[in-house]
Amino acid sequence: MRNLTAKELREMWIKFYVDKGHALIPSASLIPENDPTVLFTTAGMHPLVPFLLGEKHPCGKRLVNIQKCVRTGDIDEVGDDFHCTFFEMMGNWSLGDYFKKEKIAWSYEFLTSPEYLAIPKEDLVVSVFAGDESAPRDMECYEAWRSMGIDEGKIFFLPKENNWWILGSGVGPCGPDSEMFIDTGKPKCSVDCSPACSCGKYVEVGNDVYMQYVKKTKDGPVSPLEQKNVDTGFGFERILCLASKKDSVYDTELFVPIIKKIEEISGKYYLLNDDTKRNMRIIADHIRASVFMIADGVVPLNVEQGYVLRRLIRRSINCAYRLGFEGSRLAELVPVVAGIYSDVYPELTEKCEHIEQTIREENDRFSKTLSQGIKEFEKVAKFTQGGVLNGKTAFRLYDTFGFPLELTKELAKEKGLTVDEEGYKLAFSQHQEKSKAGNDKVFKGGLADSSIQTTRLHTAVHLLHAALRKVLGDDVYQKGSNITSERLRFDFNCDHKMTDEEKKRVEDLVNEAIDRAIPVTCEEMSLEEARKSGALGVFENKYGDKVKVYTIGDVSKEICGGPHANNTKELGHFRLVKEESSSAGVRRIKGVIESEA
Repeated sequence: MRNLTAKELREMWIKFYVDKGHALIPSASLIPENDPTVLFTTAGMHPLVPFLLGEKHPCGKRLVNIQKCVRTGDIDEVGDDFHCTFFEMMGNWSLGDYFKKEKIAWSYEFLTSPEYLAIPKEDLVVSVFAGDESAPRDMECYEAWRSMGIDEGKIFFLPKENNWWILGSGVGPCGPDSEMFIDTGKPKCSVDCSPACSCGKYVEVGNDVYMQYVKKTKDGPVSPLEQKNVDTGFGFERILCLASKKDSVYDTELFVPIIKKIEEISGKYYLLNDDTKRNMRIIADHIRASVFMIADGVVPLNVEQGYVLRRLIRRSINCAYRLGFEGSRLAELVPVVAGIYSDVYPELTEKCEHIEQTIREENDRFSKTLSQGIKEFEKVAKFTQGGVLNGKTAFRLYDTFGFPLELTKELAKEKGLTVDEEGYKLAFSQHQEKSKAGNDKVFKGGLADSSIQTTRLHTAVHLLHAALRKVLGDDVYQKGSNITSERLRFDFNCDHKMTDEEKKRVEDLVNEAIDRAIPVTCEEMSLEEARKSGALGVFENKYGDKVKVYTIGDVSKEICGGPHANNTKELGHFRLVKEESSSAGVRRIKGVIESEA
């Protein structure tokens, strides 16, 4: 396999697919636009939701990019060789264009050609869908791999749990996938050893998903999908690790500078022992993820994206404590992360000061929480009998106040107590199971709700944005939105709580636009043309050089991916339900549209 730098790998992926007729689109924000099914962009397909459902993408049917992603379902595994909360996904898509034969040929070329990754052909192993009562064995993929020269003994037929993709909801577009692995040369763990094993013999390098079916109900059958899509995902960190001949992603150029800075701050050597290494890896991963989240507008809160960010920062503070330094010094890692990505994500450097300040402020808040936790410890220690602090109590100190077990043990020792560590581990394990179940619901992700009501609420968001700018001033811009079939939620910059008069005026303006029965029109144009036309570009970095501009008469003109109602008369009556603070300098409106029938 070729020895590559991060820059070389990044450029190689993009050039490979651009040369094959794919349009380069930039990475979208980590915060999904109008997709209530996920807190973060967890895969490259999320920003392409409308286009996978059949809408025309302004850049065409063939697309390529490297997408920023966050997944937290395996947060407790971070610190091993490969798990990360923030990662980048190298992706390319066919929106109803080419399919299995072409895609497998290109995947094979990228993986094995001396010009690209140069993985020895004899080390390449693949898996394809084995078939079941709902869909046949994927012989098309099998034959395509055989035509590439892959020996039949290196093609594994695996069941749905390994080689089938469907939304977390269990409905919508779905289909078989084909995964690619490197055979490490390790001995088989058993006679049945396959890429489905976790024994380490096979390391996944890529995955091609073929959306050729649709499931209309969770328990119903699958039927052929009108637009057949290809969705490819190659993990950037994983590929870089393999291509740079490293044993762990934390040994690559994406992490080494961060870990060296942690060594400098802590005065400890990374490889001192396993605990030191794991704590430094967790800090490196969590601060890297935090930097990207904050740059995309997330602030530490007790709900949704803000809760995840708060958890990452506070987990890093706990690790800093174990390494012997103050959590406030974690802010010193921010310029290091920004420097690693300066040529790809220059906004990190531009927002460095704000990101550092956010981390310092969260450390201050956490310090106060720890003080409250110490008071709580004193209370429970007073009533502890038998000299052993209950494991559930120790876990509650961790879960509620952020106390690491080590701190609880130290405080207990001062009181002549020990801690029921087995009980703590059991409570922790039960918490993990609940968290994973919740994460599966939230993070499995998928295509956004495309119901008529959601589409109407999306149009109402544009009217609301325009009304807010008219009432509060042209310096008001959207900071985020979330739409379900029941309600809209809209975040915008504002330095004060809106008055009742301001709220009434906004609500009236939205309803006046609805009553005027204004047609909603869509035009495709270059980004420069969109800017010159006066279109607002809150999400203009999502779609590349060509964009869609939705215009609602003289009320609103915005760059947006859609979908929208055809006319404002379809919306019904808008009601502003609540106006509240979202974060410092950001207000939030919740609203609904109601039928007037």
